[in-house]
Amino acid sequence: MESLIKVKFDGAVARITLDNPERHNAFNASVIAELRQSISELAQNSAVRLLVLNATGTSFCAGADLAWMKEMAQFSQSENLDDARQLAALFQQLAEFPAPTLCVVQGAAFGGAIGLIACCDLVLASNRAEFCLSEVKLGLSPATISPYVMRAMGYRNTMRFALTAERFNADEALAADLIHWIAKLDDLAERQTQLEKQLLGNGPEAMRATKALLQQVNESSMNEMIEPSCELIAALRVSTEGQEGLNAFFERRAPSWRTK
Repeated sequence: MESLIKVKFDGAVARITLDNPERHNAFNASVIAELRQSISELAQNSAVRLLVLNATGTSFCAGADLAWMKEMAQFSQSENLDDARQLAALFQQLAEFPAPTLCVVQGAAFGGAIGLIACCDLVLASNRAEFCLSEVKLGLSPATISPYVMRAMGYRNTMRFALTAERFNADEALAADLIHWIAKLDDLAERQTQLEKQLLGNGPEAMRATKALLQQVNESSMNEMIEPSCELIAALRVSTEGQEGLNAFFERRAPSWRTK
């Protein structure tokens, strides 16, 4: 069976591309399994400094594949629970990926696709992108993606879009904090390249440590995080990368990790 995703390396950048444009990159059990396997392998590769998630065709991802949804409708509750756990595990793996993640949304993103977007650290969308939490229209709920969508968009925005199932554009997605940047479709690749270059110009271990810290801060009380944050900056200051970064700054040169 032909793979419906593509994994490619460009130096320190790993790219996962949803590649089933004829079906609007909708996912099914096979796609979920492929994504989980790829993300798991990449997470163990310390050479990966940035993970980019994108898609081919006019749509980013239509959510669940219709044929798969029909199949699930015949499942028992126990079988549906196992299926939901696989999807939930995918979102958790993506959200906990150790290096920074960048999602590039060129077109429509419906249903579970919003979960993929919300699980990524940074999101660039084209001005033609369209979004929808469509589950309640089908008598369902955006259940497995809700922790990540609410973390990204907040309680009020998530409540609005999850209950109305209305379509919203890139400007509205930006205002709701689902995405970070908008580019014209023709300029999307150029803007993506700029962002990748900017991220690769930062200390790779510093970015990993900062990501882990901010996730911990997000899940903890302020008082719980005071000592761990002190311990982190102290460790980074004396680390090889931290010393190189500080020396490069004072010597007015590029640090060793900076790509040209």
